[in-house]
Amino acid sequence: MNDGTTSGPRGSRPAWEPAPLRQVRLAGGLLGERQRTVLDRSIDQQYAQCRDTGRIDALRLAWKPGSELPKPHIFWDSDLAKWIESAAYALTIEPNPALEARVDEVVRLLAGSQQPDGYLNSHYSAVEPDKRFTNLRDCHELYCAGHLVEAAVAYHEATGKREMLDVMCRYVDCIDRTFGPGPGKRRGYDGHEEIELALVRLWKTTGDARHLALAKHFIDVRGTRPYYFDVVARARGKAVADDGGPRYDYFQAHLPVREQATVEGHAVRAMYLFRGAADVAAATGDEELLQTCRRAFANVVDRRMYVTGGVGSTRHGERFTYDFDLPNESAYAETCAAIALALFARSMTNIERDGRYADAMERALYNGVLSGMSLGGTRYFYANSLAADPRWHEFEGGFPARRQEWFGCACCPPNLARFLASLGTCAYSVGDGELAVNLYAPSEFTFDVGGSRVTVRQETSYPWEGRVVVQVGASAPARWTMRLRVPGWCEGATARVDGREPRVRRGYAAITRTWRDGDRVVLDLPMPVRRVHADPRVRHDAGRVALTRGPLVYCLEEADNGRDLNAISLPQASAIRARHERTLFGGVTTLTAEAVREKPFPGGELYRDRGPETRRAKITAVPYYAWANRGDGEMTVWIRQSR
Repeated sequence: MNDGTTSGPRGSRPAWEPAPLRQVRLAGGLLGERQRTVLDRSIDQQYAQCRDTGRIDALRLAWKPGSELPKPHIFWDSDLAKWIESAAYALTIEPNPALEARVDEVVRLLAGSQQPDGYLNSHYSAVEPDKRFTNLRDCHELYCAGHLVEAAVAYHEATGKREMLDVMCRYVDCIDRTFGPGPGKRRGYDGHEEIELALVRLWKTTGDARHLALAKHFIDVRGTRPYYFDVVARARGKAVADDGGPRYDYFQAHLPVREQATVEGHAVRAMYLFRGAADVAAATGDEELLQTCRRAFANVVDRRMYVTGGVGSTRHGERFTYDFDLPNESAYAETCAAIALALFARSMTNIERDGRYADAMERALYNGVLSGMSLGGTRYFYANSLAADPRWHEFEGGFPARRQEWFGCACCPPNLARFLASLGTCAYSVGDGELAVNLYAPSEFTFDVGGSRVTVRQETSYPWEGRVVVQVGASAPARWTMRLRVPGWCEGATARVDGREPRVRRGYAAITRTWRDGDRVVLDLPMPVRRVHADPRVRHDAGRVALTRGPLVYCLEEADNGRDLNAISLPQASAIRARHERTLFGGVTTLTAEAVREKPFPGGELYRDRGPETRRAKITAVPYYAWANRGDGEMTVWIRQSR
């Protein structure tokens, strides 16, 4: 049994595997409630949107030039795929014959749209059949294929049905005949990563070594010379020098993946790339590739991540910019990017026993991900700014200060649904006689170890309170290790079983013992309110603090504090009080403090040589994920601090 002092892939297996979703149940609490909202509301609402916008009927390939039907878009298949994947997770959690029948209907349409050679894409099959695989840089063919593969694997796992899985295996055969290192194959890769990680999932399901080899090819060939995007552009008769398109780093294709020292370009694509690279490294034992993933993770978390776990600093290219450039009002922080970071962190969590990865997963989940969906589960943010003023947003297209029911580019809503529906796979990890508890929520997980059927049950009010009781039920005594994550934000945590306190190493308290039915572990995570400061190189947050408690980041909203939130400053000496309010947002803990508010200049002056007069003001902060659920208004995460 490993004692946690080693790391990295061993042979062809990671240290841990995500818990099978079928064996996990979230039972209330914030995460359970968010998952329940997805199952009860979001999946049906998103199906209706896919139907009404033509995404489902596009698979009938009925569109013709001059047709009144909506013209299938290049990425519509990916939206539908993510909806299927979320439905699959819902069916894994609980039976739903009506939902299963809907998925089966869509799967039949997918099968019917597949071309004789296995190719599958509603846009190219109906609109541009002579241009298949001619512009991977911009047109998302392999990206769509990857999401369809993930959906097929999830639906097969949920129902045992093979039709969609077989359809996608035929499509992957088509892709494998076209791309790869062999003679006569193209050395290409997609402009939007996703196929890489999807192929690893497919390999785990089929055991077909070609699937893993193709995933590795797409990682290895990216960014090599001559640039593939140049080669195919010239084949289309386009002079690359006059292309005017995004730079190579936008696609993470400026250097071979192993040589990339910083995380560049489109934030979602970058996180999907490094999650795929991590999965390939774990599957192949590639230490060099794993080191690349460690480097990428550190660059993001230590220099390019918002306090909310959001990533992507600018709307121009939805991309990373440079170290410590983290503007607030114009932050892009796309919902999909926070999800992608959380999934990259989950992959790294399962490769190496280091709580730093799960800390990032938790930060992104509770803040940058949950903020993307309204409490009702039917309205969404694409971008997640850290400061908002509806008056400013009105003049900045693409930055709505209110959630929308759908988007023309609708990647975020179904991505939220599939991620939140699959949260059980993030909460627990298993492997080598070990159980890791990565996220705390009222939940239950059942697994087999040492000939014993074991159920662990969490009883907790997390994230509102830091006490977690883990009850163990076992069919027979068995010796194994439970690892409880001690979050990086927490000081003074204690974990006790039978009066003994385990040692904490690399962010986990490890308890190795012969577990018996009725054993009980009590974990206490103190949750004082923290004033978080940004590195001084983050110029946008100079002289400001963010309030956090436990895993949650807080914000000020106009609904509680009035307008002109930048006129408020929080004295260093002010006490900040936490109080749980059962009726607000379905039950949240709010923060209150005495602050100072500057008064507008009298007499209509815009500038003067004397500072503003001030008055005392009480402020209330609410969890960032819940903002914009009470109508339009200003919001800020970072608050001015005064002495």
